[in-house]
Amino acid sequence: MVEELVAAGVTLASAGAVYLMAAARVVKQYERGVVFRLGRLRDEVRGPGFTMIVPFVDRLQKVNMQVVTMPVPAQEGITRDNVTVRVDAVVYFKVTGPAEAVVRVEDYRFAVAQMAQTSLRSIIGKSELDDLLSNREKLNQGLELMIDSPAVEWGVTIDRVEIKDVSLPETMKRSMARQAEADRDRRARVINADAEFQASKKLAEAAQQMADTPAALQLRLLQTVTAVAAEKNSTLVLPFPVELLRFLERAQQPAAPPQQAPQQITPQPVQEQLPSPEPRLDPDPEGSNFGQD
Repeated sequence: MVEELVAAGVTLASAGAVYLMAAARVVKQYERGVVFRLGRLRDEVRGPGFTMIVPFVDRLQKVNMQVVTMPVPAQEGITRDNVTVRVDAVVYFKVTGPAEAVVRVEDYRFAVAQMAQTSLRSIIGKSELDDLLSNREKLNQGLELMIDSPAVEWGVTIDRVEIKDVSLPETMKRSMARQAEADRDRRARVINADAEFQASKKLAEAAQQMADTPAALQLRLLQTVTAVAAEKNSTLVLPFPVELLRFLERAQQPAAPPQQAPQQITPQPVQEQLPSPEPRLDPDPEGSNFGQD
């Protein structure tokens, strides 16, 4: 009798141990458990820790609730201003509805990846090259909205989307480099011209001040000589007033003779000369008999 009771106890203990091993489940802190009983979804979502299910009747599927970092492969497209570019991005998302992520979509990771690639190609076609290079924050927000709209139904929330790199053709890179160089050259010339204009105004004011006070010019000359003489030079250059040179040049020129008053010429009357009369020959009365002999 005792032996039968011991055998029955061992059997029950073994069956309990087998049942416990088959029914016991452990859900980690960053996971949630979705239970299917005979293929039907249970409303209760199992939280982290130790949980039990009915063996051979229930099936527990764990869903990761951590933020997933998914790189989007580089997509080649043509921008709105007809420039061919290759753009890659990265998507950060997490599951907020474990039951929807399991029931409504077969593989939510693959679905988010395909949606990200399609949205990236669409955003490339709607944007210009300048927006892709300088206005990425706005494009990131638009790309996030395009991916998040269908993902909400899958129990997935898009945290953020970032455009990583924009690859341009080599010809476009050279053209942009020439444009940037020309722009920098233009700004340098404008700054130089502005500096020359300000310097000319200051020099004009200084010249006006020196013209009002001639002693200031002599003081400036002495200051320049002092500055030049401070260096250990064997040659000292002294500025020579140009006005003095002009005075000496005018002094060396001979005096011009006085100009005579122009003489008035009285017009002489022109006498008309008549032609001289030609000698007139009288006819010989006997001329008619000349040569008859």
